[in-house]
Amino acid sequence: MERPVKSIHGEWTSRWAFILAATGSAVGLGNIWKFPYITGENGGGAFVIVYLACIAIIGIPLMMSEILIGRRGRQNPINTLATIAKEENRSPHWRWLGAMGVLTGFLILSYYSVIAGQAMAYVPRAFAGVFEGVTADGAISIHKAIVSDPERLLAWHTLFMLMTMAVVVRGVQKGLEKSVRIIMPLLFIILLMLVAYGFNTGAPFHQSVDFLFATDFSKLTHTGVLTAMGHAFFTLSLGMGAIMVYGSYLPQKTSILKVSVTIALMDTTVALLAGLAIFPLVFANGLEPGAGPSLIFETLPIAFGHMAGGQWFGGFFFMLLVFAAWSSGISLVEPIVVWLVEIRDITRLRATVYAGSIIWLLGLLTIFSFNIGMTWTLFGMTMFELLDYLTANIMLPLGGLLIAIFAGWTMKRSSTVDELGMGDGWLYSVWRTLARYITPFAIVIIFANLIGVLN
Repeated sequence: MERPVKSIHGEWTSRWAFILAATGSAVGLGNIWKFPYITGENGGGAFVIVYLACIAIIGIPLMMSEILIGRRGRQNPINTLATIAKEENRSPHWRWLGAMGVLTGFLILSYYSVIAGQAMAYVPRAFAGVFEGVTADGAISIHKAIVSDPERLLAWHTLFMLMTMAVVVRGVQKGLEKSVRIIMPLLFIILLMLVAYGFNTGAPFHQSVDFLFATDFSKLTHTGVLTAMGHAFFTLSLGMGAIMVYGSYLPQKTSILKVSVTIALMDTTVALLAGLAIFPLVFANGLEPGAGPSLIFETLPIAFGHMAGGQWFGGFFFMLLVFAAWSSGISLVEPIVVWLVEIRDITRLRATVYAGSIIWLLGLLTIFSFNIGMTWTLFGMTMFELLDYLTANIMLPLGGLLIAIFAGWTMKRSSTVDELGMGDGWLYSVWRTLARYITPFAIVIIFANLIGVLN
């Protein structure tokens, strides 16, 4: 199996196109939904500092590793790992790492689409003023009415999958690149609008700044540190084949270091801006900043319902969630489509329909987990909880660990020097040290924490 010079699917037209696409993959519900509430749960500013340090020592080296593997192979993750392993005289079984990445993205999108559908369901409700004057019980009832109705959830899940497939079917430049050039600027515009709105709250905004950036390490526990390490790994969309495939479309002369740092900075900026948009509302309405996963769907609607212009603020906020989820969904289905096109020699249209349809069907398990299938459990977990645990706690960390090992230990030094394109000086040495030792060790700690070993 020879390594192609360019991907048969095309290339990004510019470095900026790749940055937007990869940032779109990284920026998802995790930034806008999860980051604010885990920051609230773990004391604010000290947590943010640890999180940023983890991005530097875990996220960026691992992203560089995944991009260089993708660009080196220029194929779907399975063929890419098989081809490079053959070139490096290594075991052909490394292809199973690529297969696990493709499968991980496949499973994640099946339930991610259902959660994104819930965000979509909130957009028209927010703009229509449904949250006006809502109580805590009322907000819970609104959310429960959506998730307890399988037909309603199915409709939104179907719409989200159709939106995602409509982009992917058009290919790299006409589909992926064109969509992120529209979605990502809109996402940033809406986010900045919401931050500006939060700024006008006065004291609550300043309270939010202190909460996010004031450093008090006495509030940071070892659990908070482990949470920061885990989120730094997950937030950049690593270990699921998406960045590897996007890297396969990257022009050869583009600096992997520069794009990786830029993507990490943009991803982190979105997470921090989301905090500055959300926390002023939380503090202004006397709500709990560490409310947990319910913050978005059950806590914030209370704030939207008791503020001037809340229906517009709420509507744009949930639109922001939808755009973030959409850009991530596109990247999750792309590795599967690329694999089908290359392995089965079928058109992108057929591959997209096949992949999207199977993901849609698998999503029914998550839909039913919230209502008629709540009693369907395996290992004490609903189907949604099982899929989430399997992918987030086992497959993603394992995939990230093996990617770091492959790039740092399996590939020859000359191969990584050639692909990274930054010479064999101190910058390369820093990456190689992190990729070979620090990043794998950190991922092992994350993995041990997630499966309960450290508890």
